[in-house]
Amino acid sequence: MNMNESGPTSFRGKHLAVLGAGYVGGALARQALVAGLRVTALTRNAETAAELRTAGAAVIVGEIGNAAWWPELAGDVDLVAVTVAAGGGGVDGYRRSYVEGLRSVSGWVRGIAAAGRVPPLIYTSSTSVYPQDGGVRVTETDPAGGAAETTQALIEAERVAAAWPGAATVLRLAGIYGPGRTHLLEQVRSGEVAGREEMHLNLIHRDDIVAGLWAAFGEAAGRPVGGGAKIFNLADEGEATKGEVVAWLAKRLGVEMPRFTGQPAGGRRAVTPDRIVDAARARKELGWRAAKRTFREGYAEVLAAAD
Repeated sequence: MNMNESGPTSFRGKHLAVLGAGYVGGALARQALVAGLRVTALTRNAETAAELRTAGAAVIVGEIGNAAWWPELAGDVDLVAVTVAAGGGGVDGYRRSYVEGLRSVSGWVRGIAAAGRVPPLIYTSSTSVYPQDGGVRVTETDPAGGAAETTQALIEAERVAAAWPGAATVLRLAGIYGPGRTHLLEQVRSGEVAGREEMHLNLIHRDDIVAGLWAAFGEAAGRPVGGGAKIFNLADEGEATKGEVVAWLAKRLGVEMPRFTGQPAGGRRAVTPDRIVDAARARKELGWRAAKRTFREGYAEVLAAAD
């Protein structure tokens, strides 16, 4: 398969398991169904479950971190996407969703591996595993780390993914935004924005993440099994500071430039380090490129939908 031609239609008729079908995974599942794939989705949200059933997916309602869902997922799965979110709960929530979640999925695949089927795994991690600060450019060759327990949970989950018995890919996602994600807009309207004006705000639109997932599946299809997980950053090419993004949004919203608190956003213990996340490897090796090249293209759509 030519990775530059990878997309959902390349996998028509295949069985996709989306484990953690929330904001990103739900969009992946819906796109797959339209393209003619068979989809089984695992979610803990009853409303999401109902929407995906209506769209044509087989749905399992449950927690990814336990084994209760294993018997409900048939062994004829061709593609596995683990797209969980912490869902609140601080460190415990991170460990339940990411570490225990990946361990559970690994236990499930060991059961079907006995029959000779090991589908490729794509796991969506986060660029928050990078501790680098000071405005430096960060690539996949830079070390992950950090003292925060949430960061350590993400890194541990990546290690679990790397032990997958088939082809495994870890996509480290920049800050996710897109349809329905209006938290930053609300801050701008309120006149007060978390964080620092001069720090870089690395972003990735939800739809570009989904495109990255398909590209990663295409690359994995031609990769020899073993050797650990391949890691790719997914971020747009904006390289903008938070001040630039906020000033642009304030102008479009017709409000005064808000003040920056210099403090972490709600639920975070520290301000995100200042770095530029480089996604050149994904562009080169996956044949992927963000359609929303900068925040302007993406937020123009978000603003239009919010009107």
